[in-house]
Amino acid sequence: QVLLVASGGGLVQAGGSLRLFCEASGLTTSSYAMGWFRRAPGKERELVAVITASGGSTVYADSVRGRFTISRDNAKNTVYLQMNSLKPEDTAVYSCAAADTAGIVTRTNAYRYWGQGTQVTVSS
Repeated sequence: QVLLVASGGGLVQAGGSLRLFCEASGLTTSSYAMGWFRRAPGKERELVAVITASGGSTVYADSVRGRFTISRDNAKNTVYLQMNSLKPEDTAVYSCAAADTAGIVTRTNAYRYWGQGTQVTVSS
């Protein structure tokens, strides 16, 4: 059984930082590109960042580029999202997902396995 567990969310003031964790079990993450997504109240789910299976390439949404960093430790089957300079508009439920390929994919339907979300709230 594949399980992706996201953690690290919380309440932070604008300008602050959080680090999210996505721990995987039941699959070898080194074979899959991994993505972080978020959904704010009343909005569609959006892709935040993607990292290839090897960790060699990353892609970011325009809204977070330069502030967020996605990384991974395949030995620990864990993917991270370092979020700096947080803004109130970053408030959302953040989820991690494993794609059905090793390379960069941005289509939501290309992600086979999904974890539960972790709430991030940024106060102004």
